[in-house]
Amino acid sequence: MLDTHAGLGVYDLTSEPAQKTLEYEAGAARVFGQDLPSAPGYPTLLADMNPAGLTRYPGSPEIVRRLLRPQDRLIACELHPADVEVLRDRYGHDPQVGVHCRDGYEAIGAFTPPPERRGLVFIDPPYEKTDEAAALARAMTRGLKKWPTGVFMAWYPIKDRLIAETLAEAAVATPFPKTLRAEFQIRPRDDQTLTGGGIIVCNAPWKLDEALTALGADLTRLLGEGGASCRVEWLTPA
Repeated sequence: MLDTHAGLGVYDLTSEPAQKTLEYEAGAARVFGQDLPSAPGYPTLLADMNPAGLTRYPGSPEIVRRLLRPQDRLIACELHPADVEVLRDRYGHDPQVGVHCRDGYEAIGAFTPPPERRGLVFIDPPYEKTDEAAALARAMTRGLKKWPTGVFMAWYPIKDRLIAETLAEAAVATPFPKTLRAEFQIRPRDDQTLTGGGIIVCNAPWKLDEALTALGADLTRLLGEGGASCRVEWLTPA
């Protein structure tokens, strides 16, 4: 797996930034210690990381590392120098993890296709730039041309429709192969605040649509506020 925007790997929920926003209270805190039939590994992971109560939250590198089989490997890329050092402290001696200080979009061209010829590219940028969605769409287009059989997954926040529609339009226009879109919102979109998240998956694995539909139902039960919703749809044919 190539994680293009790896971040810190693990996040301290007792830190000042986490306590300032308390975003985790509407997410991980509601899953912690609960039954999640569609994805039982996630509450198990949270429990393993937090035996005395929820104080740590796993980012994508930590989730992936805990799921790697002996023959698997993770490439974690991060451009922020301080965050890279945190990643190196955590995974630097792990033979299955490589940490690189480099631009995530550039890394797609550098590390694909992998020698194994099978794998996943996970793209989760901070969306701090106004053209981030367009840059992501271009990166996925280039990556799929270089590695047509690779699985590419991009996460995006739901505030308005701009990011989602930019990615969807690129998927249909290119077109991306076998592309699935899934979105979950804890409440209706208001075009101002974060109400949920979505993913676009190219070369989506078999039955992923069914798994995500089941996950959406479970998340609606655990996280949903008034008007919670989930949709799973194919943007290009399965």
